Amino acid sequence: MAYKILIVDDEKMLTELLSSHLQKCGYETFVAENAEQTISMLNVYPDLILLDINMPEIDGLELCKMIRQNVVCPILFLTARITEQDKINGLQVGGDDYITKPFSLRELTARVAAHLRRDERSKCTPKIVSSQGLIVNLAERTIFYGEKPLNLSNREFDIVEFLMRNANQIFDKERIYEAVWGLNAEGDGGVIKEHIRKIRNKLKEATGREYIETVWGMGYRWKK
Repeated sequence: MAYKILIVDDEKMLTELLSSHLQKCGYETFVAENAEQTISMLNVYPDLILLDINMPEIDGLELCKMIRQNVVCPILFLTARITEQDKINGLQVGGDDYITKPFSLRELTARVAAHLRRDERSKCTPKIVSSQGLIVNLAERTIFYGEKPLNLSNREFDIVEFLMRNANQIFDKERIYEAVWGLNAEGDGGVIKEHIRKIRNKLKEATGREYIETVWGMGYRWKK
């Protein structure tokens, strides 16, 4: 079965070009030119999304946040923005890569194929993962350091699981809150700081190590 790729851009000539090219490469393509069309297209369960940042009404960064509440496939930004802060902003809201305009179709095809391969490998993630001596059973929701169990609340476990699955990636408090509590939850990312503090204390007491790093002005990341 062909991989499904959703192309989101308000430039019709570009979407037609990309759609035609990717179809020739063996992919099934879908096209959207605004946020409303994009959200409605998510029911096709795309395997990868090409997303322009400079979208009308709702820009690509905000749209990426909305998409991330529904699908977990790779999202590649198409953009003329090339500053380091732009890249950081894109990665923080859930993007996986940048393709800077103008780009060659050869480069785009290679990036698409690479991310699809990586996504296939990630779907084979084992139920048990480890990090610096911690053994985490995702199915049974337990954490051990050696033979010693760690008593984490459900929310604390969810935060640890989210950060471990995305080790070395930086997430601000709001992104962690959305990932764990859900977009429609009543509250805000302010509770994350206290949860992180409790998790750190429990991990430090059990292991003597620091697993969660604060990146000042940006957020938190799990040290791989």
